Parts: sequence; structure tokens; C-alpha cells
Amino acid sequence: MPILSDVLSVFDELYPPARAESWDAVGLVCGDPDAEVGRVMFAVDPVAAVVDEAVEWGADLLVTHHPLYLRGVTSVAATGFKGRVVHTLIRHGVGLLTAHTNADSADPGVSDALAEAVGLRVTGPLIPDPTDPAGRRGTGRIGELPAPEPLAAFAARVAAGLPATVQGVRTAGDPEAPVRRVAVCGGSGDSFFDAVRAAGVDAYLTADLRHHPVSEAREASPLALLDAAHWATEWPWLRSAERELLAAAGKHGWTLDTRVSTQVTDAWTLHTPMPAAAP
Repeated sequence: MPILSDVLSVFDELYPPARAESWDAVGLVCGDPDAEVGRVMFAVDPVAAVVDEAVEWGADLLVTHHPLYLRGVTSVAATGFKGRVVHTLIRHGVGLLTAHTNADSADPGVSDALAEAVGLRVTGPLIPDPTDPAGRRGTGRIGELPAPEPLAAFAARVAAGLPATVQGVRTAGDPEAPVRRVAVCGGSGDSFFDAVRAAGVDAYLTADLRHHPVSEAREASPLALLDAAHWATEWPWLRSAERELLAAAGKHGWTLDTRVSTQVTDAWTLHTPMPAAAP
């Protein structure tokens, strides 16, 4: 059985902390590097319900995509929900590790998993990492469908390929427009429209799209846009990270149990369609 520092070395190789954005906070949040690790759970958000699941399952390490803390703090007292999370983890001997933007740009990374989930063959990054001589790392991915299909059919493919949320998939564009080449970006992606247009793709799948950027993007080009829940676009990476860890465990001769949380921690909990009435 490995110890936590052994497992951290694997994750540092897969998702080097040095490749995280300067504003990000990744790496080990809590945990004893000398503690044995037999069970590792993966989740998107380090929220109380996920931590309770990890404790109940008997996890030794919880790996999340989203950080618990992004800014400096002077207290982790259990008077707030983040402090309570830290106290619960330490009380039960569960480490917490975060891989965020360093997992976004990795090869394979968050957007590779998103592309795979919706049936795309990745051809390269949307915004390449200039330090990668192989040209595989970077922000977002560009992929191709096996054959062109109408936008409405591709939207249905996305809805079926991602975990269900109350939001579903919002789509902007002609439902009959053919889609073959697609850009994807797990998580918030409306700051990358210039790169998406330059890539010459038929559609762009991401999350957290806002009115003004979408309106301007639709006016600028016939690019189709698909907006899924932030949590849903990043959840497929958990399976990818699990596979990578198990492959490393096999090489080292470690015995590890792993689990991917299926709790929907997307913040939205209800979708109420508006009646079809004229304004």
C-alpha cells in the first residue's frame, strides 16, 4: 500500500502544479504525507456532502477538481463551511488534493475527457501550450465527429453523454446546421471566443455562457454554441484521472480502491419552463 507522498508524486507528474494558472490554488490541502492510502475518491467539488461521502466510504484521500480555498485565509475554524470541511477531513484522516487548471491543460486533461464523453476524436488543443513540443497540451480541445450531423442531433448527443443536471444543454444556432468540427472547453469558456472563431469549427461546447458574449459571438459568425452545466462538463475528467491513477498503481504494484462520486453538486437544483406566451 502506498503512502500519501507516493500518490502525490503520481499526481504531480500527471498534473504538474507549476502548470496551474498564477491565480489558482492546487495541490495538497490537508493530509499527512506519511499516511497510508488504500482508498481514493474523486469528485468535482469539495463540498460537505462529498466529504461526508468520502468519510462514509472510508477514503484515505479525496481528489477534487475545484479548490477548497482560492485566496489566503487566516483561520480554518469550523465556524464556516470551508473550515468545517477541513475539520471533518482531518478528524477522519482523509487527505484532500486539488488538481484544477493544471488538470485543464494536461495531456490528457479535462477537455480531452469532455470530448471523449460526447463522441469527438481530439485533433489538438484549442489554445496550445507553447512549452509543449508535442503540441498536445493547452486550453480546450478541437475534435471531430465521425460524420456530420445536424446541430439538434449533436445537442442531443451532448445531453446523453454528460451527467444529467437540471439545466440540460442550451443551444444557440440553426438546429439543422451541419456540425462536424467542434471546439470544447470544460468549465467556463466564454473568454476563448476569439480562439474558437480562429479555429474554424462548426460549434463550441463549454459552460457558463453569458448573454452578451453569446449575442456578440452569434452576430460575428454562424458558430453554433452549446452551454452545459459547469459541473457536468468537468465531471468526465474524474473517470480519466481515476484511470491514470490506477495505471500508475499497476506499474508500482500498489493495491488501491477508487471511487468516482456521482453526487450532482451543480449549484442549480430546479428548472421551471416558462409558459409559451407572447411578451
